[in-house]
Parts: sequence; structure tokens; C-alpha cells
Amino acid sequence: MNKVKIVIAGPRGRMGKEAVYLMGRTENFELVAVLDHKNEGKSLKEIEGFASYDVPVYTDIEKCLQTEKPDVLIDLTTPEFGMHHAKTALSYGVRPVVGTTGFTKENLAELEKLCEEMNRGCIIAPNFALGAVLMMKFSKMAARYFADVEIMEMHHDQKLDAPSGTAVKTAELIAEVRESKKQGHPDEKETIPGARGADFDGMRIHSTRLPGLIAHQQVMFGSDGESLTIRHDSYNRASFMSGVKFAVEEVLKVNVLIYGLENIME
Repeated sequence: MNKVKIVIAGPRGRMGKEAVYLMGRTENFELVAVLDHKNEGKSLKEIEGFASYDVPVYTDIEKCLQTEKPDVLIDLTTPEFGMHHAKTALSYGVRPVVGTTGFTKENLAELEKLCEEMNRGCIIAPNFALGAVLMMKFSKMAARYFADVEIMEMHHDQKLDAPSGTAVKTAELIAEVRESKKQGHPDEKETIPGARGADFDGMRIHSTRLPGLIAHQQVMFGSDGESLTIRHDSYNRASFMSGVKFAVEEVLKVNVLIYGLENIME
């Protein structure tokens, strides 16, 4: 069996560490290098927590891709670096799997065009937890029958963006099948600005940030005499690794941009 040669960008982050550990327990994956904003020229095993991983550390993505010639780049950094890394990887014929949220429509259009030009696939996943992806798919199903919906997402207090990429993606999927509707009383007034949350096509999104949380979301639908709540909880970052593995395997089969794992899950 030919192993998939992989580079990970952002290995020292919480998600990045889990991705490195995933490489060590996945028989057909081979970690060939990592991208980090420091530690150039070192081996990953010299960094605390990675004693078993004797692969080079690069700060320059082009040097890394030219030298190591990987099949896949896993990026777990920030939207700014994630976009740069994805574009550079595609230009070298490497397939990116990106777990960073915050991409604009313009960013996605640019990557879509580059995938077409290079005949290479790219997967961007707002959430790698397969249960969270199913939550989004189930919410889209429910929205055909329940027009009134509010999304409540809860994350750790170090998360930079609000609402989360998962919440936004959920709202986008719901909006595809839900007739646009402004919810609540027509004369509703916020006595404290922001009390009703963000307004997305008339539905509301609420963000909670507290220490001790990881990643949690519930989508609540209401109708006369009943309610339906669809909820997903990630209790640790290992919960995202089944989706990372799935995305790496799938990106090798496609030559287009895929935004969201729900588009490739049966």
C-alpha cells in the first residue's frame, strides 16, 4: 500500500498536535514535514510533546513543498495563513485539507478557480467532527418543516471568531431550504443591544465563550405546541480527527473545491 505523504501546518496548536498524533496511528499516512512559524531547521522531535516524530520543521512553505513533495497539506492555522498555504499548495500540485474558518466568498471563488486550473482537489471544513456535520445535515432536513429556528454555539474562551464557522455554515444550509422570515414579535426591541444575537436571514445565532468548553452547538426549532432540538458536543479535540482522516482520504479522489464535509458524506 502506497502511503499518503502529508505535511501539517500549525503542529503546535491544539488541533495541530492531535493531527500529528493521528499520523502516528494511521497506517497509510506518512508525516514527512511540518510548517511552523519558528523552529526552522529543527526536527519535530526536538519540540516538546513530539519525541516520536523525527521529521523536519520548515517556516517557508515553498521550500517545504519543493523538498518534501507531499500529496496532501493539512492546514490548521488561521484564515490568513490558511488561504496562503492552500493557494501555494495547489500551485505545487499538492491537495490542501484546511480546518480554518473565516474564508470569504471571494477566497472560496479564488480557490475554486485554482483547483480547476491545477486539476487538484481542496477540502475546507468548518468542522471536522463527523457528528457536527451530521447535525448540520439534520438541521437542513428539519428546516423544511420548521421555519422558526435559533442557533446557539458554545466554545472555549480562546476562540477568535464569533459566530463560529460551524454556526454560519449551519445557517447557510438552513437558508437554502427555509423561506426567508424575520422571527420574533414585529415590534421587538432590544433593551440591551445584541440581546437577541446575530441576525442571519431572520434567524438568530448566539455565541457563548467560556473556559472549560470545547465545541458545542444546538439548533432549536419551534412550532405550535412543539420544539425540536438538534445538538452536538465535542468534549476533546480528538473528536475532530475522524473527520481529518476522512478528508485526507477523500481529497485524493476529487479535483474540485469542497467546502464542508457534508458535501461528501452520504
